[in-house]
Amino acid sequence: MNPVKTVHTLDLVRRSRRLRRSSGIRSFVRETRLSADQFLYPLFVTAGTGVRREVPSMPGVFQLSVDEAVRETEAARADGVHGVLLFGLPSKKDDIGSAAYDADGPVQSAVRAIKRASPDTVVVTDVCLCEYTSHGHCGVLDGHDVVNDASVEQLVRAAVSHAAAGADIVAPSDMMDGRVGAIRKALDDRGCDGVAIMSYAAKYCSAFYGPFRDAADSAPQFGDRRTHQMDPANAEEALREVEQDIDEGADIVMVKPAMPYLDVIRQVKDTFGYPTAAYQVSGEYSMIKAAAARGWIDEPRVMMESLTSIARAGADIIITYYAREAARALTRASRQSGD
Repeated sequence: MNPVKTVHTLDLVRRSRRLRRSSGIRSFVRETRLSADQFLYPLFVTAGTGVRREVPSMPGVFQLSVDEAVRETEAARADGVHGVLLFGLPSKKDDIGSAAYDADGPVQSAVRAIKRASPDTVVVTDVCLCEYTSHGHCGVLDGHDVVNDASVEQLVRAAVSHAAAGADIVAPSDMMDGRVGAIRKALDDRGCDGVAIMSYAAKYCSAFYGPFRDAADSAPQFGDRRTHQMDPANAEEALREVEQDIDEGADIVMVKPAMPYLDVIRQVKDTFGYPTAAYQVSGEYSMIKAAAARGWIDEPRVMMESLTSIARAGADIIITYYAREAARALTRASRQSGD
């Protein structure tokens, strides 16, 4: 076979392909680098002992009893993931979500157990009412309307109970107005001024949450969440929401979902320069899993590409169900490169 003959050599000073010729050269000039230190691992905690119940719409994700949540946390630590985000599945629900601040509830019990077993693990707790209300909405209702201020009072109770159990960070995800400031004041008044707040500052009313609602048993019994979660069409509003939460005392701000809102992540990071989290939500995860199960995509590559895109957009913290798997992949890659 004859070698390819160049008819004409282009007169180029800059040839970008020079820096793509080998894996070593590509590594030298890589602009975005993932680390397991960036990952926050969501766990769904339920009542009982020895419970490890897979979520049908989220392969590889489980509802866990407290003892199993401790084991999963320790396994994640061994993989290099040092933070967990806890969601609770109570044994009983009512119309005001009072189980959210039960001192012996699944989240509070898991916080204590994880901190006993793994004191250095960063424990973050989701603060919302949707998992705890009989109607599945994120707050207290007046008819079919979510009442803002009464809901904030319940959220404050939940956040205080998580802090009392030993949470490092509380993460209000409800999108009620003024809840960050109310939680900050309540924590400070009770001597919990060291507990940080990671605010779901720009949480969109997204169709990508479907599988999560199976995992957390939090689907609304009627209506939707458009009156408090953000319109997917709005980006400038996200900046206003983030600014308000920062002014009220948020220590970390979050954009949720992640991949459909990479532009918002970038705007938030560029505008405020604040610690920024992004949540690769259940729908993002489950779509990758479903496509991979059908052989349509290379799951490990898509996993890493999607997480890299979130970091490239500006996220300092990535909340992902892939946390352990991605951490193991990064370790393997590091070993192969000789690091």
